[in-house]
Amino acid sequence: MPQDMAKQQIEIQFIADAIDVGVATVLPSIGCGGECIFVGRTRPQNNEQHGELKALQYDCYEELAEKELQALAKEAIRRFGVRHIRVTHSVGRVAIHQASVVIAVASDHRDDAFTACRFMIDILKQRVPIWKQEVWSDGTTWSNGVPLIAT
Repeated sequence: MPQDMAKQQIEIQFIADAIDVGVATVLPSIGCGGECIFVGRTRPQNNEQHGELKALQYDCYEELAEKELQALAKEAIRRFGVRHIRVTHSVGRVAIHQASVVIAVASDHRDDAFTACRFMIDILKQRVPIWKQEVWSDGTTWSNGVPLIAT
């Protein structure tokens, strides 16, 4: 696939704090029959030791994270034949009920869009250097997350 074509098919963006889902889910009008959107939000939690979850705080190594997300999106396009992938991830504080990650996939067929979207979020959590700190009533803890897999 030519480099300029891949760039047109892939959009990666890091946003300070919560994501505007209405903006992050916009896909180009390229005649696709299926679109799949995944929205990850901060859910309310109570912890016996730390109390109420107030927010999540995300940090990342943006240059490497963007490189890994580009590689993941290219792999999804190659494997599932999807036509456009857009990934938006928060860096900073995300309050309860707010969005921290949005993955939008456009494809000719719905099954490919669903499969590619699931692939993107599952592998993102394994390979992309993004760290999540939990902000509780009594302080903060780092989320154990999923161990990173070297590529």
